[in-house]
Formats: sequence, C-alpha cells, structure tokens
Amino acid sequence: MTRSEAEQKQFIRMTETPIPRLVTTLAIPTIFTMLIGAFYNMADTFFVARLGTSAAGAVGIVFAVMAIIQALGFMVGIGTGSHVSRALGKQERATADKFASSGFLLALFFGALLTTFGLLFTEPLMVLLGATPTILPFARDYAGFIFMGAIVMCGSIVMNNILRSEGKAVLSTVGLGFGGLLNVALDPIFIFQFKLGIAGAAIATLISQCVSFGILFYFFCSGKSITRLSWKSVSRQAADYLEILKLGFSSFCRQGLAGISTVALNVSAAAYGDSAVAAMSIVGRIFFFLLAMLIGFGQGFQPVAGYNYGAKRFERVKESFRFCVKTGTIFLSCVGAVGFLFAPQLISLFKVNDPAVIAIGATAFRAQCVALPLQATIVLSNMLFQSIGKALQATLISATRQGIYFLPLILILPRYFGLAGIEFTQSISDVFAFSSAVPFLIFFFRSLNREIQKRESAETENLTCGQAA
Repeated sequence: MTRSEAEQKQFIRMTETPIPRLVTTLAIPTIFTMLIGAFYNMADTFFVARLGTSAAGAVGIVFAVMAIIQALGFMVGIGTGSHVSRALGKQERATADKFASSGFLLALFFGALLTTFGLLFTEPLMVLLGATPTILPFARDYAGFIFMGAIVMCGSIVMNNILRSEGKAVLSTVGLGFGGLLNVALDPIFIFQFKLGIAGAAIATLISQCVSFGILFYFFCSGKSITRLSWKSVSRQAADYLEILKLGFSSFCRQGLAGISTVALNVSAAAYGDSAVAAMSIVGRIFFFLLAMLIGFGQGFQPVAGYNYGAKRFERVKESFRFCVKTGTIFLSCVGAVGFLFAPQLISLFKVNDPAVIAIGATAFRAQCVALPLQATIVLSNMLFQSIGKALQATLISATRQGIYFLPLILILPRYFGLAGIEFTQSISDVFAFSSAVPFLIFFFRSLNREIQKRESAETENLTCGQAA
C-alpha cells in the first residue's frame, strides 16, 4: 500500500467510523499508555516511601520538576498534534510533515535548556520548590537524574502526540508503554538490590525514558507513521513555531500551573511537617493515576475532533464530545465512590507506619473524590478546544483548576482553616473550574449548530435548484 493510499484509508476511518467505536478504539491504547505512566509514578512513590517519610516527601518535591518538564513537552506536543490532525483532515500531507518536524526540533531545544538550567541550579531549585532541610538531600539526588532526561522526555512527548494525532495510538502505546513497564521493573533493583536509594528510582526513570524515545523515533524512521520527521520539512518561518506554541499554550498552563500549584502545596504543607508533605504527595500521585484514565480517554477523542473539524464534519465533533463526557462522568462517579469509602486503606498502601500521613491523606483524598466526576467536563472541554484550534478558550479553561482558583485558595484557606484548608483546596478549585468551563461549551456548541444549519440550508437549496433545472 502506498503512502497516499494509507493516508486516504486513515482519513475515511477517522471521518466515517461510528463515533463510539472509533473513540473507544483510539482510547484503549492511550488509556493503557497513561496508566503505565501513572503506574510507574506511583511505583516510584511506593518503593521510595519504604526509605522513610522524608524520602516520600522528596518525590512530591521533584514531581513539580517533572510537571514543568512535561508542561513544555505537552505545550509543543499538543500544539504540533493539533496542526497535524487538522492538516491530515484537510488531506494536506506536506503541511502535516512540516509541523511534525518543526515541533520535534522545538521540543529537543526546550529539553536541552531545561537540562542545562536544572543541573546548574539543582539545590536552590529544590529549596524553592518547598524542600525542608530533611527532605533536601533526597530531593537533590532524585532531581539530578530527572533533569538529565529532560531532552528525551520532551522529544518522546511530542512524538507520542504526533502519532496520536494521526490516529496511530497503538504505536504510541508500544513506545511509552514498554518504557513505563521497564521503569517499574528497574525500581526495586536499583533502589534496594544495588542499594542506590532514591537515586536508584531516578536512574530507573531515566533509562526507561531513553528506551521509550528510541522506540518512538524508530517508528518515524521506519515509515510506520503517516507523517515524516525530516530536516527538509523543518519550517524556517517563526510564525509556524508561534502557531505551535499558541495552540499548545493551554497545555503549558495546565501542566505548568500543576507544577506551580504543587510547589505552593508543598510550601503550605511544610508548615505542618514532613508527614503533611508526604501525605499530599501520595494523594497527588493516586489522583494522577485516576485522572490518567480520563486523560487517556480524552486523547482518543482529540484526533477524532481534530480530523472531523478539519473535514467540516461538525455533527461528528458534537457527537464525540457528548459521548466522551457522558462516559467519563459515569466512570469517575463510580471511581470516586469507591475511593471515598476506602481512602485510608489506599493511603496506607504507601505509608503503613506513619498514622499522621494516613490521617491527613485520607481526608484530602475523600475531599477530592467528591469533586472527581466534574473532571470529565473540565478536562474534555480543554481537549476539545485544543483539538479544533481554539487557543484562547483552551488556555482559559486549563488555567482555572490549578491556577486561577487553586493558587489564591492555597494561600488563603490555610490561614483560616489550618491543615483542613490544604486538604480541601483542590476539591473547591474543581467546583469553580467546572462552573467556568460550562459557559464556554454552551457558546461554542451554539455557534457550531449555526454552522451546521447554514450547511444544511445550502445543501437543501442546491438540491432544490438541481431539481428545478
């Protein structure tokens, strides 16, 4: 099969396959990928927690670093993927190759900057991110290797997003999934058998990221992807890079603000000791795992929305969004109910010998379980606007949950409610974020309905004229 034939076959698949089957088919591998990534993050927390409360707190500190690295990677990756999917929807292959190649190069550049800056200023950064004197040595050892992997992490994120935007979700799953499973397998070996402690967890992460990068890069070099990474296709126009960054900025806001909010959370929790920092770190990792399933499901939705919006199949855009929000809300409601009932048991899996960590973590976990069903609307509305090129709406929605609302609340609530203010800040932010996303959705779908009506009227008029002739 020639490249053009494969491209046409994929176009037909993305624009004609029934929505529930198409989204589910694309979502299963991306959910698997996200779960593996979240699982190895939880595995780091699980194994490192065996080294003590301060070591568990260090994972939460360095999680902010990883959030920053991922913020830049996803900013470029989501912006690139949005352009690629819409270009393929319009059947403009050269444009898709241009944005894929340019986005990949931009990711490597950002990764190199992060590696250089991070390695030069590791210790002061850890202090700035909320490390206490007892947590600092663990955080410093962990963060050094994470910074070394910034280049391959950013590059892998972009290649993963390009493959997903093509509808090649299985390939992205193979690359990231294999690396994630390798990370889980290497953690206990490096931490305990080689007696490297928390540095062993970071080394295992670095090795797994390099393996994932190599697998994903092979897919592009071997012709298994629709788009091609080529120096000839790299754009020489600054406007193209600005377009990538503009569309991906909402992801940068979401991921970057997640890092900033983690710092603010760590600083606020540090006033209540290492147990509070460790508890909030564990809660964050568990919820990252839960939301990974929703994000993976949404990543199956994004190429469907992008392809069909580019092809002007607006009814399919509406149908896919409704299907995903309904399914996501029902799923998260069930998960939230189970999590609320068994919160202490879940927290104790990570830190069985510290009652303070379990008590603080269980309260915060239950508070977030109550607001968990709202995440389907929040996350999927942001993904919708990213996929169709609505950068402003996507950015504003992504900035609400862990920025516009969370940051003021994490500064204000602990002053009046103490530790409870820290435990309840995220759930209150989620309620406000949901309330902000709904008006954007109402306005967008009203405008989309008008476009559908215009097209139907034009088709009816053309049919009438043809019959009259």
